Amino acid sequence: MRILVVGSGGVGDAVARIAARRDFFETMVVADHDLGRARRTVAAARAGDRNAPEGHGRFVAAHVDASSADAVAALAREHSVTHVLNAVDPRFVLPVFEGALAAGADYLDMAMSLSRPHPERPYELTGVKLGDAQFARSGAWEAAGRLALVGMGVEPGLSDVLARYAHDHLFSRIDELGVRDGANLVVRGEDGEPVFAPSFSIWTTIEECLNPPVVGGGGRGAGARGGGGGHPTPAARRAPAPRGGGGGPRPPPPPPPGGGRPPAGGGGAPPPPPPPRG
Repeated sequence: MRILVVGSGGVGDAVARIAARRDFFETMVVADHDLGRARRTVAAARAGDRNAPEGHGRFVAAHVDASSADAVAALAREHSVTHVLNAVDPRFVLPVFEGALAAGADYLDMAMSLSRPHPERPYELTGVKLGDAQFARSGAWEAAGRLALVGMGVEPGLSDVLARYAHDHLFSRIDELGVRDGANLVVRGEDGEPVFAPSFSIWTTIEECLNPPVVGGGGRGAGARGGGGGHPTPAARRAPAPRGGGGGPRPPPPPPPGGGRPPAGGGGAPPPPPPPRG
């Protein structure tokens, strides 16, 4: 596996440093418009790389213009890349997405192509939704025999991986699985007071809040969409803690992705109900 990581900011830098501890790939090209930043990421990754063959560094720094599909494709071809990981701002999703396809590489991103409001009734109807431009290219990717995984950040990316792990290894039957996004993390400024500090692009955060949900169903559910009339969480829900998987004894599960111990089953009182919706 030969990977091109487009973007060496917070996400791309973390990807390279973590990848240095893994042995599943042959080469990782870290590319950025700021070549100096890409080189700093590569230097840090090489320092922690314990899996490189002697005399061969697995990490390479490169310059790329992420706004140009041709530039992305050319860089991928130059290094015989098999997989492209898009770690740049969502404004550059489509050029990187199309560049990967042109180069014959598989693709993964963490934020889908951007939305556009309805031209005539923006406050009543949805226009172009997050990911629509990518879903529309599904046929081209299938015809090329390539795979594109889009929007694979925390949700639906990591949450889907954890859901599948729970299905395969922790429970004999799952009737319903709900994902709730929230935390009590408080970020404080230099004066000790709480500050607003989103963990990624604030514009992407706003767009996700304003877009209707992606709804899958009827088999593959490839890109089916909510029509914009319903609310993704129409009613308050209580979510009691699970009290074991049932179905008799099961063999111990393998370690979860990324190492560490699998979550332990157990009881516990249900959490307090959510505050009333205003």
